[in-house]
Amino acid sequence: MVGWRHLFSVVTPTFNRAHTLDRVYQSLREQSFQDFEWVVVDDGSTDDTRALVQGWQQEASFPIHYVWQPNQHKKTAFNNGVRHARGEWLVALDSDDALDPNALYGMARSWEDVPPAQRGRYVAITGLCARPDGRIVGDMYPEDILDATSLDMTFRYHVRGEKFGCLRTDVLRQFPFPEDIPGFVPESLVWRAIARAGYLTRFVNQVFRVYHDSDDSLSRQGRGAESARHALGLWLLAHDTVEFCLAWFRYQPGSFFLAAARYTRFALHMRDRGQARPQGRRLTHPASRLLVCLMWPVGAGLYLRDRLSAARAAAC
Repeated sequence: MVGWRHLFSVVTPTFNRAHTLDRVYQSLREQSFQDFEWVVVDDGSTDDTRALVQGWQQEASFPIHYVWQPNQHKKTAFNNGVRHARGEWLVALDSDDALDPNALYGMARSWEDVPPAQRGRYVAITGLCARPDGRIVGDMYPEDILDATSLDMTFRYHVRGEKFGCLRTDVLRQFPFPEDIPGFVPESLVWRAIARAGYLTRFVNQVFRVYHDSDDSLSRQGRGAESARHALGLWLLAHDTVEFCLAWFRYQPGSFFLAAARYTRFALHMRDRGQARPQGRRLTHPASRLLVCLMWPVGAGLYLRDRLSAARAAAC
């Protein structure tokens, strides 16, 4: 990897988040490690985001790049940020969250601990998230330093909850988010594809991100009444699990049965919305088809539950 201007590029896609962006900015000002740039990708905001960022550009001790695009979606804004990044490592920080003051320093130290001859095998340094009161979000890793793929961490080690870190910019450019899929696309689809390509992640039990949950956060999409609205993206995740991740079935079979039920659940929501399934995403493995057939009644039941919940909410 040569020609990088910084060790880190912090990329923040944003849409009408002028009221929360200051939290991101202040956390960057407080970083103990300063070899980074901040790339703000404005996804067509109509508030005063541009003026706010321009003001920070005049005073910040680190470079800030403002990139504007017509409103499309977070995934498109993220791809745009990756293209503009000039850091060897990319940190994707949401517009309503913050970095721990020693986050970038911790990531840099963790990378230095990887033997140089082995670094080509690694794609990410991933740590923990904490809430503003210091509580860890989800599970800690089974070891303080653990090298594995992201799929191993999900299915073999059963680690749950929001996690955060940095990824190699050059690898991210090889695995962009699919912009031909309308609307919400789960981030894990990209991380899984990278894992299946053989790249390892170094997982560390260190807090890198301070997580602020909000009602309009993209991380909440697909919950409750949002199931129908984001059915395509959630169906893609279920399809990916039952079609491409069967090698991990023995570690956590329950997750695969649930994914098979969600495959039917969100397919029925897509039918209601007149959404066609993307081309080239048929179930090709006999085991995948068997899982979906076995769990069809459960998936249909979950779909009916969603419809009932939506009807009740509309009546209130």
